[in-house]
Amino acid sequence: MDNQSKIILISGPTASGKSNFALKLAKKIDGEIINADSMQIYKELKILTARPNKAEQRKIRHHLYGHISANKNFSTGIWLKLAVNKIKEIKRKKKIPIVVGGTGLYFQSLINGLVKIPIIPKKLRNKIRSLHKKYGQKKFYQKLLKLDPKVKNKFDPNDSQRSIRAFEIKTHTKISMYDWFNKTKSIFNEDVFMKFYVSTERSELIKRIEKRTANMIKKGAIREVIKFNKLRIKKEKSINKIIGIDELTKYLNKQIKLKQAKELISIKTRQYAKRQTTWARSRMIDWTKIEPKKLSSTIKKINKSSLKLDQLI
Repeated sequence: MDNQSKIILISGPTASGKSNFALKLAKKIDGEIINADSMQIYKELKILTARPNKAEQRKIRHHLYGHISANKNFSTGIWLKLAVNKIKEIKRKKKIPIVVGGTGLYFQSLINGLVKIPIIPKKLRNKIRSLHKKYGQKKFYQKLLKLDPKVKNKFDPNDSQRSIRAFEIKTHTKISMYDWFNKTKSIFNEDVFMKFYVSTERSELIKRIEKRTANMIKKGAIREVIKFNKLRIKKEKSINKIIGIDELTKYLNKQIKLKQAKELISIKTRQYAKRQTTWARSRMIDWTKIEPKKLSSTIKKINKSSLKLDQLI
């Protein structure tokens, strides 16, 4: 494998237009797209996760979209192994890998390598889970911040799975999960990555989110949630965090009106976009920021034979 040929990374908050950017760029430079979104990885919810449609996937080869069932366990480590294999496969075909998504941890693992944290004893894991159950997520997260202040603004405070993991690691190793991250090393040289962050004005992003929410309902998000609820997926599974499941389920149960469900989905999506932006501000400092209106001009500047970042800035 040519370790020096470029790997293009495209990130940005939800609804920023990064997927469309990736699609147009892939056409221009003969690339293939790899998913770096932790929710688009699941088969069951393509509308609520805004997965690329069949027409888009016919135009350009897409990888790791709708890849696993919601009942299966999935992690950053599994994604990294799959993504690296896909990058190698695409490079062997003399094409350009384009990794696109909004999951910061996926990009971090690809650029910096995956942390090799010691195995946490089962007894300690059970003790911490009992503690979480006793206090509830909100109070547990506050205790985590006191134990490990470095986790602040690194992930969603409502993410119980990651909160428990961070608590386990700091308790067992006495080292922050994020210090472990900094000790790792990627199999790729840093200069092979061409990193773009689609940076959208807040007011424009809000409009995009509201429009996308309305389109999801039109495209059949309600039917998708009905079908999903019949699967009876365990509550602790990550797929249950997808925005729209809870709100549309409440609508179906006649607890709220459809208008309220739409509003709640838009509000939660805006909050999620804000968390993604906060992550990017602290963890994606060296990424090239591009406004949506400049995406087309950026694509024109990129040539497959000379993918050099300094020519684009």
